[in-house]
Formats: sequence, structure tokens, C-alpha cells
Amino acid sequence: MELFPHMEPTLLGGWIFLVILWLVPGITLITVSKSMRGKLTDRSNFSRKQKRILIISKILALVEMVIIIMTPFNYPSIDFNIGITIYLFGLVGLIIAILNYVETPLNEPVIKGIYRISRNPQEFMIGVSCLGICFLIGSGIALFVLLTAKIFTHFTIIAEEEACLRLYGKSYEEYMEKVPRYFIFF
Repeated sequence: MELFPHMEPTLLGGWIFLVILWLVPGITLITVSKSMRGKLTDRSNFSRKQKRILIISKILALVEMVIIIMTPFNYPSIDFNIGITIYLFGLVGLIIAILNYVETPLNEPVIKGIYRISRNPQEFMIGVSCLGICFLIGSGIALFVLLTAKIFTHFTIIAEEEACLRLYGKSYEEYMEKVPRYFIFF
């Protein structure tokens, strides 16, 4: 992995895996009801500070996407092989998390399936897949931007959990006590 790998638009670049990664939630948003789309994207309960943090994390994600789009695969290399494994793990986990989410009634918290072992599997698995892409393209700077973006995303997740506490009350509080935020990390 290089800190600043050669960047140029190419047919065999990180953009391919990024497109596949974003097709998964994109197809979900198209196929679910309008009220489910609203539940997936609602940030109306966020404070001004929480909205600013969300904007910073989105800007960093955009910077990361530009780096990924402009960087060719690091193939053949051990980084590429590691990256494809990490990427596929994250993609499969994301698909499972989205299916669990959309199968849950709108008026209930999502606590079944993969949500029994993580309160935030969608965001976590997107991060895992993006980590895999960083290895696929062998970019240290993409990895640095990803990790920085995930720090800000963590605070967005805390805001989402606060909104869930207000919405679902004691049952969500009990769920939070039993299930870690990010799989093995409480």
C-alpha cells in the first residue's frame, strides 16, 4: 500500500467496487415504500451540532469517493487479495443488515437478525467494504480519509441512537444494554 498511489481515471479502478457497494442500498431505497425510505433517511431529530457533524462526515466520504474513483486497482498484489476478501465480507454483511431492516415494521426498532449482535451493522459493513476498497487500490490516503470520516460518522450514529431512545423508550434502552454498537465494541 502506498500513501499516495498513482491516480488516473481507468476502467479497472476502485470505482467498480464503489458502484457495486452503493447499488445495494440504492436498489433497496427504490424498492421499499416511501415511509420506509423516510425511516432510513430521517435526520429531523438531529440538533444543529449533530447536523454539522453529519455534513462533515458526508464531505469526507465524498473526498474518499473521489480518491477511489481516480485510483486504479493495485493488482496483482497481496493488498488486492486482502482487499477483495474484506470488501466481500462487508458487502454480504450490508445486504443482510438491509434485509433485516426492511423486514421490520416501521413502528418497531430493528433488533433481529444481524442487529442482535450489532446496533449499527449497516454503517459498520459499509465501512468494512470501504476498507476493502482501500486495500484493492492500495491507497494509504484513501484509508486515512476513511478512518477520519468514520470518526465523524460515529457521532452521527450516537445521534441516531438518541433519536431511537426518544422514539422507542425503555425497550431500546434495554436493547442498547445487551447489544454492542459495533459488534465486539461496546
